[in-house]
Amino acid sequence: MKNIKVLIVDDSAIVRQIFTKELNRMEGIEVVGSAANPYIARDKIIKLKPDVLTLDIEMPKMDGISFLKKLMKYFPLPVIVVSSLTQKGSVIAMEAIEEGALEVMCKPGAAYTVGDMSIELADKIKAVASVKVQKRKNLKLSTTKPKKLSITTTTEKIIAIGSSTGGTRALSEILPTLPVNSPGILIVQHMPEFFTNSFANRLNEICDVEVKEAENGETVHTGKVLVAPGNHHMILRRSGARYYVEVKDGPLVSRHRPSVDVLFKSVAKYAGKNAVGVIMTGMGRDGAAGMKLMHDNGVRTIAQDEKSCIVFGMPNEAIKVGGVDHIISLNKIPSKMLELALI
Repeated sequence: MKNIKVLIVDDSAIVRQIFTKELNRMEGIEVVGSAANPYIARDKIIKLKPDVLTLDIEMPKMDGISFLKKLMKYFPLPVIVVSSLTQKGSVIAMEAIEEGALEVMCKPGAAYTVGDMSIELADKIKAVASVKVQKRKNLKLSTTKPKKLSITTTTEKIIAIGSSTGGTRALSEILPTLPVNSPGILIVQHMPEFFTNSFANRLNEICDVEVKEAENGETVHTGKVLVAPGNHHMILRRSGARYYVEVKDGPLVSRHRPSVDVLFKSVAKYAGKNAVGVIMTGMGRDGAAGMKLMHDNGVRTIAQDEKSCIVFGMPNEAIKVGGVDHIISLNKIPSKMLELALI
């Protein structure tokens, strides 16, 4: 198989140098060039025809968002945003996702630690390389709310959702369709610290349900969606009839923190038949073991199908271990999970 050709766009010469050195060590990846600003990147894209672009946001002459808009209009290709780990950077990175970027990663504060993220970056490059990015005039979330689904009764059910690569876009499509009296929803979306709060706030603007980043001890109830904070696990607990979440540090699980497996296993233990589990687009196998445990404990489970996934890795792994009841397209997931919550 041919190597995946990567172009690195970053105004830091040190970052460009380290990324080039580290990624060229990875099997199946070749850094074909680098660029200090979008104008140089534009010329190199035309000349080198990379398969994947890594993109910094804050750069001279033209910011990354403006460049991304032009790129998706005239020469779309898979883009991984590498942004600073700040609240401001996370808001801008969310805008990049809306404009068509497939993944977002945080750049370490010190340039010499950039090499530490090379393995994760290589995994993401391999995951998105085969994605066919289409030209679009406008990728931003619609300000017109979609037709809402309805649910006839308020329940004490729990819906647990896990996603990774492509999940920000998938969640932005399904959550706005949910009615305000939807069961409590818990989400693990693989994202860095700070980024999850910005993502939850963006979702809250377009949804009837309340969407927020989870806080330790917070109650899970009808009409509320809790997103696991970046760099923290989220665990479902139960005290009598009250469901609540524990947000905590801990080791990486299935190579992630937050981990879908951690959430799903707690849902299997504390909610059982009162829950619905959903696994959507994402690379790797995080969530497969947890979904199998949920399935074996009476949780009704759903996996996004291959055709509608950006990356079929996580759903496929859950299917292979026998943890999935229903395999359906993204647009059918909202109605199906509400239907299952009423059984």
